[in-house]
Amino acid sequence: MLTDLHARLLPFGQEHLLRYWNELDQAEKMSLAGQIGKIDLELLRKIYLETTPSSAGAKVSGSETPQSASGTDAVLRPLKGEAWENFPIDERASMANAGMRALREGKVAAFLVAGGQGTRLGHQGPKGTFDIGLPSRKSLFQLQAERLWKLGRMAGKPIPWYIMTSSENHAETTEFFASHSHFGLDETQIFFLTQGDLPLVDKGGRILLEDKGRISQGANGNGGCFLALETSGALSDMKAKGIDWVFFHTVDNALVKICDPRFIGFAIASDLPTASKSVSKLYPEEKVGVFCHRNGHPTVVEYSELSADEIQARGKDGNLIFNSANIAVHLFRRDFLEKEARSPLPYHAAEKKIPHLDASGLLIRPEAPNAYKFELFMFDLFPRAAGMAVLEVAREDEFAPVKNKSGADSPQSAAELLLNLHTSWAKANGWRPDKTEAKVEISPKLSYAGEGLNPGIWENAVSTPVGYALD
Repeated sequence: MLTDLHARLLPFGQEHLLRYWNELDQAEKMSLAGQIGKIDLELLRKIYLETTPSSAGAKVSGSETPQSASGTDAVLRPLKGEAWENFPIDERASMANAGMRALREGKVAAFLVAGGQGTRLGHQGPKGTFDIGLPSRKSLFQLQAERLWKLGRMAGKPIPWYIMTSSENHAETTEFFASHSHFGLDETQIFFLTQGDLPLVDKGGRILLEDKGRISQGANGNGGCFLALETSGALSDMKAKGIDWVFFHTVDNALVKICDPRFIGFAIASDLPTASKSVSKLYPEEKVGVFCHRNGHPTVVEYSELSADEIQARGKDGNLIFNSANIAVHLFRRDFLEKEARSPLPYHAAEKKIPHLDASGLLIRPEAPNAYKFELFMFDLFPRAAGMAVLEVAREDEFAPVKNKSGADSPQSAAELLLNLHTSWAKANGWRPDKTEAKVEISPKLSYAGEGLNPGIWENAVSTPVGYALD
């Protein structure tokens, strides 16, 4: 076995993976052999050469010296969103009714990308298990699950929820849901699947070892969701259930309106295979991707790919030209996903600080990026669509990202945005707190988007050190 493994690794310069072979017991040797056997070494080498500076002209995603996305090889035009408020009242009502009808008929499913860990937040465990500091102390998973529960009650039919984990957090995620009785959802309503992994490599392209018998792996990015949907049987399950539309969302948006009926109706009315939500950028240099047409095809261009001129460009109305920010809320027609699930997407390289064993067997914890993680991006599938409809929504109503430990896009900022929104709902429906600065959190099980509240319920609000909680 050792000879065969060495012969397989040697042409790719990866024979160092066997450095500690003689120190492993039989079970560890079998495990390492299995890990090596699953690696497509030719593909890994190709990805490394195409995405890192080792190849002439290659650029690492997130480089500090980005090239313009609208250079000589691309024609870039903004893809403007349509604001809900700009539609006539009767058209809004028609779209909202169409969306709710699709939910009632069981034609919509939710798909959650939840493969990440809460490491950047100082949290040990899946990011979805993180408590952002609300009065109720609910986790991100619970907030989203209860919104889906409420919408299912409104539609009169449970809404299927497909949740993509990673190999790193799958067990913890499923155990968390089970220990909380799936937050009131029927266990059969949830379909867990796992995204793929790729080895992490050093700057020279050599695969890192996490331990003497364990290769360092990383999830293959949110774009790995499409293949995972197909290989897990989730797409076949959706077809069997009669689902036509799949609502994609991420775990780290505390305000996401899962399976928003208005958005579903908007997508249906567009007669296009894909739709996305956007918000206006807060300022030109905000580090968000923007919706664009590149060479006539819909796409998202990352902030690092825009030139300084493109970032600052304004139209005659004074507004930013590239202003429709991606908030990772999308709708896909199921038949489009079935057609494109196995379509190859480009890999992107991200520099990371990855602990690893050195040649002497010591665990090294680097202080600077020392390795590459290769990822697929969901929005790289967009250009394959015949078109995309973009609905512009209010940031304060629908986008509270939890990405940083403190400051902007942190648990604190997300909690504040949620409390501000819920307090506005409460005050519009008769809540009169003793202190004008008081804020309240309203359970999603009581209200999906501010509806159904009446003055008689406020006496049930419970005071906490953070604010009031109404469950």
